[in-house]
This record gives sequence, structure tokens and C-alpha cells, in this order.
Amino acid sequence: MRQLLVIVLAAGEGTRMRSAQPKVLHAVAGRPMVSHVLDAALAAGAAHVAVVIGPDHDKVAAEVRRVAPQAEVFVQAERRGTAHAVLAARAALERGFDDVVVMYGDTPLVRPDTLAALRAPLTDGAGVAVLGFRPQDPTGYGRLVTEGGQLLAIREEKEANVEERAIRLCNAGLMALDGRAALDLLDRVDDANAKKEFYLTDVVAIARALGRTAGVCEVAAEDVAGVNSRAQLAQAEAILQRRLRAQAMEAGVTLVAPETVFLSADTSFGRDVVVEPNVFFGAGVRVEDGATIRAFSHVEGAHVGPGAIVGPFARLRPGAELGQGVHVGNFVEIKASTLAAGAKVNHLSYVGDSSVGANTNIGAGTITCNYDGFRKHRTTIGANAFIGTNSLLVAPVSVGDGAYLATGSVITDDVPADALAIGRARQVNKPGLAARLRARLSAGLAPKA
Repeated sequence: MRQLLVIVLAAGEGTRMRSAQPKVLHAVAGRPMVSHVLDAALAAGAAHVAVVIGPDHDKVAAEVRRVAPQAEVFVQAERRGTAHAVLAARAALERGFDDVVVMYGDTPLVRPDTLAALRAPLTDGAGVAVLGFRPQDPTGYGRLVTEGGQLLAIREEKEANVEERAIRLCNAGLMALDGRAALDLLDRVDDANAKKEFYLTDVVAIARALGRTAGVCEVAAEDVAGVNSRAQLAQAEAILQRRLRAQAMEAGVTLVAPETVFLSADTSFGRDVVVEPNVFFGAGVRVEDGATIRAFSHVEGAHVGPGAIVGPFARLRPGAELGQGVHVGNFVEIKASTLAAGAKVNHLSYVGDSSVGANTNIGAGTITCNYDGFRKHRTTIGANAFIGTNSLLVAPVSVGDGAYLATGSVITDDVPADALAIGRARQVNKPGLAARLRARLSAGLAPKA
């Protein structure tokens, strides 16, 4: 096994994104771009990961440590080019690895297989290997000058001649280096250019001058698509959504209108799940076998049990736990609540910070009043209970197994098991009062109290 060090360059400020946050923290499929890159590195077998960030990028460092706790974080205090950025991780390079791969925190679509292909020339003795792709429009990209399958040079467009500009194979930026020679190659890079920067691309010519070969691996353009603008962020989102939908359907999920369903990178489905059109899945969702998510539902941080039905027009917020066969219907919101097997909340209700027992029915318009303006409180409803329409349960409160709440009740005290609770004022009818009120109003008089 060849030991792999991956160095992720993630110091970008996001200037072209017109954003206050670092570029690599912008999300694709519900996750920061740098997290996708780290996932690919780890899946490709990286023994060690080093991430180079910009000054004051504490949030980037925190995200790196969340995704890859073992990763080292280095700060590039000055921005003097890509080779200079790689050398910010000198301490990691000095430990010695067989292969070193340089990735970028704004290329979230790179696959682990792509990294394996990039490393392949190193096993055959190459000193350097780069990824190439063929964009529809090569304008602005460095060209890969090759001969007989060997890479001769990477020519930046502004320095390329007419013949070189006609080359369609372009530099994707990702590079693999022989770990035993990596530091020597990088230290030989100079800043003899118009911008006085240290370019990683110069390593190819340096390696060849030292008698080493340079390989090239061609991949699909979308695999190495970088994100430098909001428009490119949207393009990356579209590509990753297409991949995620395909993976879901291959795993046994029915997407009735795939192009209208939006998934997060970590969305988990069982078999025979049906997802109707216009459904959004945020981060942290798990949907088990045979569940149905009906149209126009929004699901985030929730667990949907086997055979459960959600929607249409339902919202599951973080902490929603639906047991087997639970029904959550139209215009229902569930937040930080557990609904046991067979429970039903079919219409126009809010259940927050609650526990609902098995086979309990919650009528339309029910609200668990969980917030008193200062703190959140829990509501506990037992099994086989019936909560009548338009009931308000003022937490903290509990309703016992088999209890029955009358329609329109306001429940402020605990309800024992099998009790009938009527929490409302007695109705009073005043004969003729409505007619007298209309007469006063027609005469321009103020209504009496």
C-alpha cells in the first residue's frame, strides 16, 4: 500500500462570490464544498490530510476538523501562488509519503476514483501527474502540451503560442507528486514571472529537467469543475443533484419527477421509498423502507420510519422521529418530536418538543404550545389517545394512554389515562342579540358592550 498525503488548498476568500464567508464554505447539496473534497480524499485512502487555509479562517478550520478530525490545518499568511500555498504544509510533506496529491477546496465534484487514476502514473515511476479535461470553451485554461502520452509542459494561455492555444486538453489543477521528491521539486519553483508568484504548474518542467517523467490523466469536465462564482455554484449543485438522484433510483427509490426533488449529500433511503414531485431534503434525513414522501414536502434532520406517509405540504424539522406507519398530512409541522408507530397527524397541526404514543390520533388544528417566551417545554401524549380538533396543549403537560380531548380544548393540566378532558368555557347563547347589534350599527350607533 502506497502511503498518501492529500493537501487541500482552501485559502480562497470568495471575492468573486461577493460573499463575506470563505469560498469553500459555500454549500453544494447541503454541505460546504471543502467537506465534499475531504470526503473524496478520505475515500481515496488518504493516510494523512493537510488543509491550507487563509488567515482568520477559523470557520474553515472548524469545518475541516468536524469532517476530518485527524487532518492538520496550516495557514498561508501571504498569497504568493499555488506552489507557495502547498509549501505552507511543509511540516506534513517532511514526514515522507509515497504519493502527494494536491486538491482544491472549491472542486466539490471530484470522485475518489478520479484520485486513484491521478496517482496511477506515480506507480509507474512518474515524478508528476496532472488531471486534464476538455472543456467546451478552453479560454482561460492552461493547456497540457503532450507527446506520446507524456506531459511535456503546462502552458498558461497568456504565454501560449498559436499552436498551443489550439490544444483542447486543459489543466484541471489537481496534481500528484512522487512523495520522495515532492519537497525538492516544490523548493525549486521560483517567482520569475509577471505576478512574482510561485506556480505549482512549474513543477512539471522542473521534474522533466531532472530526468523524471510527467503523466496526464484525462477525466470528464464535470468531475473537476471549480467554483468561483454564484453561477458556477449553481452549476455544481445541478451536477451533484443529478448524481444523487441517479444513486437513489439505483438503490430502489422511486422518484416520480426526479428533476424536481432536491437531496442532500447525506440523504439516506431504504428500498421501495416513493418520493413525489417537488420535495426538498435537507441535511441529516433518513427514510426507511416503504415510506412515501408526498409532493411539496420539506424534510430536514428527520427520521422517517418504515411505511410512514409524509405530506403533501408537510414539514419535518430537525429532531422529528416518525415510527412505523405514522401519517403526517398536509400543512403539518413536526419539530423535535417522536411519533410512535401508527400515530396520525393528518391536517393543519404543529407538534413541537413532544412525544406521541402509538396509534394516537391528533385532530386538525392541534398545537402543542411549547414555548413560553423564555424556554421550550415538552408535551407527552400516551398511546391510543384522541386529541380533538383545534386543541391547544400548553406545555409542560402530559396526556395519558387512551385519553380523549374534546374539540376546542385548551389543556393546561395533565390528563389521566382513559379520561375525557373538556378544556373550554361553556357556550352561552343570547337570543336576538345579533339582530339588535346589526340595527345599532345600521343606525350609526356604537355597539354596546
